[in-house]
Amino acid sequence: MKILLIGASGTIGQAVAKALNNEHTVIGANYSGGDVNVDIGDKASIEAMFEKVGKIDAIVSTAGLANFAPLHELTDADYALALDNKLMGQINLMRLGQDYLNENGSVTITSGVLAQEPMQGSGVISMANGALGSFVKAASLELEGIRFNAVSPIFVKETMAMMGMDTESGLSAVDTAKAYVAAVTGSMNGETLAATTFA
Repeated sequence: MKILLIGASGTIGQAVAKALNNEHTVIGANYSGGDVNVDIGDKASIEAMFEKVGKIDAIVSTAGLANFAPLHELTDADYALALDNKLMGQINLMRLGQDYLNENGSVTITSGVLAQEPMQGSGVISMANGALGSFVKAASLELEGIRFNAVSPIFVKETMAMMGMDTESGLSAVDTAKAYVAAVTGSMNGETLAATTFA
C-alpha cells in the first residue's frame, strides 16, 4: 500500500512509519521537513499536499495541536488552536483526502484518552478528542468505499520521560503504533481504537 502519514516526524509518527515501512510505502508529511510539508490548520496547505502526493491507499494522521492549561487560563486562541488544528485539521484530512484514496482506502486520525479520562488542564484537548471520536462514528455511516477510524493513544513513555514524568503508566511509541497498523490493515470502520488494546 501507498500510505500518507501526517505527523511522521513526531514521537508516535516515527514509530508508525517504522512499523508500516516493512511492508508498505510510507510518504511522510510534516509541518517542516519530510517528503512533503503541510500545515493541517490551513485547508489550502492540505489541498496542496494531496495534489502533490496524488493517489494513495491510506491516510494516517498522528498530528494535531492543542494546549494544556487550567480552565480559567484558557484563551480564545487556545480554543481556536484545538478547534482549527487538532479537530478540523484532521477532519479536513478526511474531507479533502477521500478524493485521493484508491478503492477501499482508509483514513485513520488521532483522538486521545483524555476524551474518556480527562484531567485538570485538559479542557480543550478533551473537547477536541471527544469530538473526533463522535465525528468518526457518525461520518463512517455515510462514507462509501472508505474506512474511517481514530486511534486513541494514552501518554507515550518517551514524551513522559522528556517531561520528567514517571513513565510507568504510559505506553511506548512502538506499542502505540500497533493500533495504527491495525487500523490501516484491518477491517474496522467507524471505531476509536484504544492503543492499549493492541499493545
